[in-house]
Amino acid sequence: MTTTKQSTWGATLRTTILLASLSGLLVLIGALIGGPSTAALFLGIALLINLGSYFFSDKLALKMSRAEPIEESEAPRLYQIVRELTTRADLPMPRLYMIPQDQPNAFATGRNPKHSAVAVTRGITKLLSEDELRGVLAHELAHVKHRDILIQSVAAAIGAAITYIAYMLMWFGDDESPLGLVGSLAMVLLAPIAASIIQLSISRQREYAADAGGAEICGNPESLASALLRLEQGAEAIPMKVNQAAEPLYIVKPFSGKGIAGLFSTHPPIEERVKRLRQMRPSLG
Repeated sequence: MTTTKQSTWGATLRTTILLASLSGLLVLIGALIGGPSTAALFLGIALLINLGSYFFSDKLALKMSRAEPIEESEAPRLYQIVRELTTRADLPMPRLYMIPQDQPNAFATGRNPKHSAVAVTRGITKLLSEDELRGVLAHELAHVKHRDILIQSVAAAIGAAITYIAYMLMWFGDDESPLGLVGSLAMVLLAPIAASIIQLSISRQREYAADAGGAEICGNPESLASALLRLEQGAEAIPMKVNQAAEPLYIVKPFSGKGIAGLFSTHPPIEERVKRLRQMRPSLG
């Protein structure tokens, strides 16, 4: 148990550092463009975007995934499992949704535990055993407990602001600015790349932390490890129609991420996730 908590706290610390780096990059761009006043303006814009994503991220995610609310009478066993896990995790019961897709997958959303939702695809309820489904749902509840949706929304908003500013500079930049032509081009090209890399790092750290937290909630790391392997196979075999903006939310990447594309994946490698989970068994045994 101690090892699991240390792992989760370590991931949280790394995420905090990455978020600070992302914010610092935005401030630096503002300072280079127009000094302290511009830097403050950029931060103000980012804060407004963050407020919008904070309050409406769950509605957007569910709409993008075409998720529909399900009543307990429609999925009594699913409700029972989630209710048992929320009791173990000391969390309120989330709203449950079904995504009409055959690919096995799931995600959680909501700005805090009181306003959370868990969505599962039709395919995941058919593919996984009950123990494996329990592991997946525990993973999603760990996201809720860690308030990962808020973290990802902040990261996405700041990253989007950096990219937008870079494009603005590309079209309206002044070659005679103190940065000079080379400096301007470097910032225009490198700032969005740096922002994307930081966002990917945040997403991967939160997945590792949710794996560890989910294993602790369900009490059996092997349930989640086995589920991840089967979900990866399902994602490769069954295509999924999903808005790419919602990709980081899912427990496994809905699109193929092999080869070079895997370097820029929002999700860490399944093999590494499974390895870490199976190393947890002695600490939870």
